[in-house]
Amino acid sequence: MRPPNKSHESLLVLYITVPLGIIFVLVSTFSPEALSLSQLPSPWRLRFGFFPSPSSAILETHSNISIAINGPSFGSSSLAETESSYSASNGSSSNALEIKGTVQSKQDISKNNESDGKIEVLSRVVKRYSKLQKVEARLAKARSSIREAALVRNLTSTHQDPDYVPQGPMYRNPNAFHRSYLEMEKLFKVYVYEEGEPPIFHQGPCRSIYSTEGRFIHELEKGTSYRTKDPDQALVYFLPFSVVMMVQYLYEPGTFNTDAIGRAVVDYIHVISNKHPYWNRSLGADHFMLSCHDWGPRTTSYVPQMFKKSIRVLCNANTSEGFNPRKDASFPEINLLTGEVEGLIGGPSPSRRSILAFFAGRLHGHIRYLLLKEWKGKDGDVQVYDQLPNGVSYLSKLKNSKFCLCPSGYEVASPRIVEAIYAECVPVLISDSYVPPFSDVLNWKAFAVEVPVKDIPNIKKILTSITQRQYLKMQRRVKQVQRHFVLNGTPKRFDVFHMTLHSIWLRRLNIKIHDFDSP
Repeated sequence: MRPPNKSHESLLVLYITVPLGIIFVLVSTFSPEALSLSQLPSPWRLRFGFFPSPSSAILETHSNISIAINGPSFGSSSLAETESSYSASNGSSSNALEIKGTVQSKQDISKNNESDGKIEVLSRVVKRYSKLQKVEARLAKARSSIREAALVRNLTSTHQDPDYVPQGPMYRNPNAFHRSYLEMEKLFKVYVYEEGEPPIFHQGPCRSIYSTEGRFIHELEKGTSYRTKDPDQALVYFLPFSVVMMVQYLYEPGTFNTDAIGRAVVDYIHVISNKHPYWNRSLGADHFMLSCHDWGPRTTSYVPQMFKKSIRVLCNANTSEGFNPRKDASFPEINLLTGEVEGLIGGPSPSRRSILAFFAGRLHGHIRYLLLKEWKGKDGDVQVYDQLPNGVSYLSKLKNSKFCLCPSGYEVASPRIVEAIYAECVPVLISDSYVPPFSDVLNWKAFAVEVPVKDIPNIKKILTSITQRQYLKMQRRVKQVQRHFVLNGTPKRFDVFHMTLHSIWLRRLNIKIHDFDSP
C-alpha cells in the first residue's frame, strides 16, 4: 500500500483550520457577548490624593456645602477642587500639593490607545491655604455681611437680640452696627503678648483719671471670651504696656524728657518682633496699643511703624497730632476715684434741671483759659467755676444742669464728657481737632452739642437756640447711649469695654494681612 503523502495532509489541515479561524474572528467581533475589558484593571480606579474612590467625590461635594455656609469659597475652582484646597492646608506644610490621577475622558483614552497604547497622567496643583488666609476669608465674609446690613436704612436694627437692639438717630446706621457687633462676637480674637514684667507691662491704674486704661488691660489679662492663647487664631495682637505706669516708673519729673519711655517701647517691639513672626508680617498693622495718658501718642512716635500703621487706642484723639480715625480709635476718658460707677449714673428729669450750662475746673490749657475769661462769674445761666465754693457738690451741679460744658485741657480729651453722660446731662464739646469716642458708630450731633473754640463767646446764644422739644430728644438719647460708656465690674455686652473692642474690630476689618510667601 502506498504511504500517505504528507504534503497533502498538511494542505488538508490548512483548508480546515483557516476558515474556522475566520469564522471565530467574525463571531467575536459582532457578537453582543463579546469579551469586555471591564474585568481588566482600569486607570479610573486608581487612588490618588484626595480622590480615593468614586464615592469620595460625593462626600467632597457635600463637604463643600458646609464650607459655603461657614466660610467663603476660595477662587473659582470646582467644588471638589475647592474642598481639596481647604483640606490640603490641614495636612501638609508645603505651599502646594500635586495631585496626580487619570482625569482624561474615555474618548481621549481611546485615542491614546489607538496611537501608542499609553494613558497620559495629568497633574493638577491644589493650593494650600494658610491659617492666616483662612482668617482673612472669614473676615471677608464678615465685611460682606456688614455691607449688606448697611443697605438697610431703618432707624432700628432688624436683628434679634435678647439684650439690646440699637435704634434711633444717635447711631449712624443701627442695622450695620448691630450686624458688625454680632460678627465681632463670633470671630474676634485677641492675642496678648506675654513678654514684659509688671508694673510697666500687664497692669495699669484702675482708680484714677486713667482708669479706663487700667481696667481694659486688667480685663484682657484676666481672660475674656475674646482672648486666645493661640496667636495663629488671633485677629489682633495687644501690646500690653501702660504709658501711665511708664511715666510713673521711668520718667524723671520736671525734665519733660520721655526718651526713657521711648527706649522701653522700642526694646519691647524688638523683643516681640524677634521672638514672634506677627509684627514683621504686618509691619504692626494688626497690633494695637492703648493709652489714656496725654503722652500716649508721643510714646508711639518712637516706633515709626507703630505711629503710622498700628491701631492706637487713645484718649488723646487729636487729629492735629497725627491721630488717624481710619486706623486709630478714640478711647473715652473716665475718672473713677473709687473704681466704681455707683452713684454716678442717673439724675433728675429735665423739668427739674434749673441750670442752663455748667462747668467747674482749674486752668488747664488755652481753651479753659478762654472759657473762664469769658464766662466765670458773669452769668447765672452759664455757671463757670475754676473752683467750686465750699459746700457745693460737683455731682449735684452736673445732675441739675441741662447742658454740661466739656472743654479740652492741655490735650483734647476730657473726663467731663463721660461725667455728663453718666449724669444724663447733654454734653457740650468745646475743642478743635478732637474725635469723640465711638464716632464710627455714634452720631454725636444727635445727643451732644459741638462748639468750636472760636464760638466760646456765643455759648449761651447757641444753647438757648435749641428748642425745648429738641433738648428733650437729645437728653433722652443721652440716656440711651449711656450703656456704651459704663465701666462694669464684669463687662456686659455693649458697655465701654465691648465698644472699645468693637472699635478695634472695625479697624482690623479695614486691612488685609498676607503671608510672607503669598503671591
